[in-house]
Amino acid sequence: MDLATLIGFILSFAMVIGSIMANGPLSSFWDTGSILIVVGGTIGVTLINYPLGDVIAIMGVMKNAFLYKTTSPGEVIKKLVHFADMARREGILFLEKEMENIDDPFLKQGLQLSIDGTEPDAIRNILSTEISYLKDRHENGAGLFDTMGMYAPAFGMIGTLIGLVLMLGSMEDPSSIGPAMAVALLTTFYGAVLANVVFIPIAGKLKTRSSEEVLIRKLMMEGILAMQSGDNPRIVEQKLVSFIAPKIRSTAVASESE
Repeated sequence: MDLATLIGFILSFAMVIGSIMANGPLSSFWDTGSILIVVGGTIGVTLINYPLGDVIAIMGVMKNAFLYKTTSPGEVIKKLVHFADMARREGILFLEKEMENIDDPFLKQGLQLSIDGTEPDAIRNILSTEISYLKDRHENGAGLFDTMGMYAPAFGMIGTLIGLVLMLGSMEDPSSIGPAMAVALLTTFYGAVLANVVFIPIAGKLKTRSSEEVLIRKLMMEGILAMQSGDNPRIVEQKLVSFIAPKIRSTAVASESE
């Protein structure tokens, strides 16, 4: 569970709801018609932009923003340095015994290619292609939420315009103008909240997750290639640590040496 995402959602909605309740009843901000316009319209244009399967899978994509098993770069480096040490001492074929203990399909694939004696250039091409398609899949998921974040405020404005037209059509009753205007503005409110509290933040978190996963995959690929070339484990470590931001390198190296 990503506590930052969960706390962010709770805090954002709590501030919005608290502000409403501090100035009036929460029920005054509920309008079924406005919700239908914003939510239904946003889903509709998203279906125009993306295949049906991608939109149906939106809950699975959204889950990645909340439920995500973080893999530390330090842990990956430690594991790869250990593999490099074993390969240097016992030979790369010795790593076949470790395959059943590896859960990550990408790492397992790379090690198997190395054990099978695949040329380094071929390994790099295969694993780079895997990383490229991983990025494409992640960008597609984040792009879906970016699209929803772009269109939700637009449909909020459309709902407001519909409400204003209906309000102007009943100008003969001045007492109805205030309530009608309030309902008209609710669609803009719904669109803004959905876009800026739900859709756009989720898209941002998915992009962050993608960057983290791509970094881990690149670490694995470079570690496997360095290990196959017979590099000293210390050299492997230094190569991989260069992928990490300088401010956390000392922490990662310390964790590896424990």
